[in-house]
Amino acid sequence: MNKVLLKYMSDFTLISEDEQRAISESLRIDEYKKGKYLLRQGELSTVKCYFVLMGCVKQFFIDELGNEVTSNFFTEEQAIPIINDQTHGELSKYSLVCVEDCLLVVGDVDSEKTMFNKYPQLETMIRKMMEINLGEIQEQFGEFINSSPEGRYESVLRKRPQLVDRVPQHQLASYLGIAPESLSRIKKRIKKNKF
Repeated sequence: MNKVLLKYMSDFTLISEDEQRAISESLRIDEYKKGKYLLRQGELSTVKCYFVLMGCVKQFFIDELGNEVTSNFFTEEQAIPIINDQTHGELSKYSLVCVEDCLLVVGDVDSEKTMFNKYPQLETMIRKMMEINLGEIQEQFGEFINSSPEGRYESVLRKRPQLVDRVPQHQLASYLGIAPESLSRIKKRIKKNKF
């Protein structure tokens, strides 16, 4: 799993190989079982971020009608930023739960500051990763707004095909903003058009 971290450090920084090894060895890596909550809607969290080495994490919220709305899935080599303004007592507007058994790098504010002071290039790497993440989210949101339900599903097939087999259909449907029955019809239509 350290290979994934070393790849990111090589891609985004000029940190020497020795420093890369030292950083990867000092990071906290935890295993989480399927169904484990990393964050619950309505709570404050002291954790700054996670980085997925293995597994899948779902981001969702419960809307005002009590419906579960899936807003994202995070899989291998994706960062999960948790940006809550704790100084103002702001509570999380969403939950994070492991859809599969997961292996995650866990970052907290205190250890992050220590690492940034010791390895300034690490802060550059995190910033670049966050910029890429934000760009992807903006692109997904724009595409989502401008697409039909079938177009959204086709986008998932092109960009994140592993989700189709890794997450339950009702969660994928929620992520696409449609009912599970509609997703079934879309899948059948696409399959029929391929043959």
